[in-house]
Amino acid sequence: MALQTLPAVQRAAQIQALGEPLAFLSAHPVPDPTQLQPNECLVKIEYAGVCQSDMHARNGDWLVKPSLPRIGGHEGVGTVVAIGAGTTESPVSLGDRVGIKWIARVCLRCESCRTGNESICSAWCIHGFTTDGTFAEYVVAWTYYVTPIPKLLDSATATPILCAGLTVYKGLKRINVPTGSWIAIPGAGGGLGHLAIQYAVAMGLRVVAIDSGEEKRKLCLALGAEKWVDFKESGEGLVKDVVAATDGLGPHAALISAGVATPYIQACYYVRPTGTVVFVGIPPTSIPFQIPFELIVGKELKLLGSAIGSRQDAIEALDIAARGKVVCHYSLRRLDELETVFDEMKRGEITGRVVLKI
Repeated sequence: MALQTLPAVQRAAQIQALGEPLAFLSAHPVPDPTQLQPNECLVKIEYAGVCQSDMHARNGDWLVKPSLPRIGGHEGVGTVVAIGAGTTESPVSLGDRVGIKWIARVCLRCESCRTGNESICSAWCIHGFTTDGTFAEYVVAWTYYVTPIPKLLDSATATPILCAGLTVYKGLKRINVPTGSWIAIPGAGGGLGHLAIQYAVAMGLRVVAIDSGEEKRKLCLALGAEKWVDFKESGEGLVKDVVAATDGLGPHAALISAGVATPYIQACYYVRPTGTVVFVGIPPTSIPFQIPFELIVGKELKLLGSAIGSRQDAIEALDIAARGKVVCHYSLRRLDELETVFDEMKRGEITGRVVLKI
């Protein structure tokens, strides 16, 4: 069943060859609502977020490569315009405003899913990777895995919460340190980092923000970071500067979302003994991560990997934003500007998040 008569074609940005610029299509077929399977739905995308993961997928930077050709994007908000015939007990209805996430669907039956660890379901399907994503006007999704958007959140503001916000929120939950603990956030002025500051402050943590540039410094401090370390100004003295900024002992934890290895390595040196370093970014496979065993054992460090959050994590992250505790700072761009956005990402020139008006 469909909400309205749909067009035959749509605009889309598609990965056709790894490492090559995206192909911008003006007449890509719109999925046929009559061909939707039970529990599938068709979402008309209004806004899509741009993530470093989209750039890594386009470049084929990871061990697992996207199946090609593939429409990119995995972070979006839109309206349900069709639901597959045979769907029963759907949690969403035609006309509902919903969010699309990195994970498109999971099996809901394995041990990981049953214990709330959906992000490591072996049968997961990924938007923009194994199924078409949000860099298009219409996307096929699964009724049980889209996320309802709170009425108090506008669509553009909600969009980055569905990946950037969800990722850092889940990572912060895993740290499990007392209220008042220090946390270091490298890349604090970026898409994930500026949201991580706000979620950390909402959890009662004290933030030392690490990034570079006056614009990012002002944003980080305005969002609640207590201390600022400019990694370009600190240079090789960054570890010492972070330790000095956090009572001379180092932060209790660090949340790293970088696409290079250096911030992960530095964090292991500047967190205090028994500190926790949470890895939420995935640098290219070719980049080595090398830390002396005596550092890990001698400081009794906890190194945690944290993938994208669960359906419940998404609801919690959006609720915090809807209550005004977290506000995404973003710039609006067009779909055909994606390659320019990727270039700006590589140069570290983007403050906050980029959202595409689809």
